[in-house]
Amino acid sequence: MSHPVRALPVLFACGLAMAQGDPPEVGEWAFAATLDGKAIGTHRFIVRGTPSAREVESRAQLLVRVLGIPVYRYSHQAQERWQGDCLRELKSQTDDDGKSSRVDQRIEGDCLMSFAYWNPRLPTQPRLVNPQTGIVEPVRVEALPDADVEVRGGTVPARGWLLQAATQRISVWYAIKGGRWIALDAEVSGGRKLSYRLPPVTPSPSTEKDKP
Repeated sequence: MSHPVRALPVLFACGLAMAQGDPPEVGEWAFAATLDGKAIGTHRFIVRGTPSAREVESRAQLLVRVLGIPVYRYSHQAQERWQGDCLRELKSQTDDDGKSSRVDQRIEGDCLMSFAYWNPRLPTQPRLVNPQTGIVEPVRVEALPDADVEVRGGTVPARGWLLQAATQRISVWYAIKGGRWIALDAEVSGGRKLSYRLPPVTPSPSTEKDKP
């Protein structure tokens, strides 16, 4: 059986909350991942620091089932250190359905980005570093028509960009108001659709108890 999300490596690099005045590329994103509309796991991104010196943490846990039987597992975690919009250090480890890989490298000289969807300046890049392999990949970027994108059970007017890499087409969506990353859609093996969406906030038991 072919793996329906074999192209996932290109994708890896609490929601929309951020302090007033923070830039759109700082904060935390906790996405629910779906494959053709079915839940398969989560991918969380945390970006700390300032625009001149950032640290980024990424962690994904995905499991695809067919008729209730696990057919594909993927786990990935990465730590990145940035100087401005230039990636300077990358450490990652990945388990791609039993195949393990690690990256530990410094990037000096060239100013390159990883697949840093959280950075609204990503669409200006002709090359990106794959955080699973450390390889620099050429990309072609095209503007998409503006659209309303689902965010936490509602819709947000968004501007989209289509990133075409060697083995994948990825649509990345940013809120028109504020420029913050809000969603992602990708075509993966077998013509299937992988999506990242911010799920509705579930009230804690204490919050429910305190309601009038």
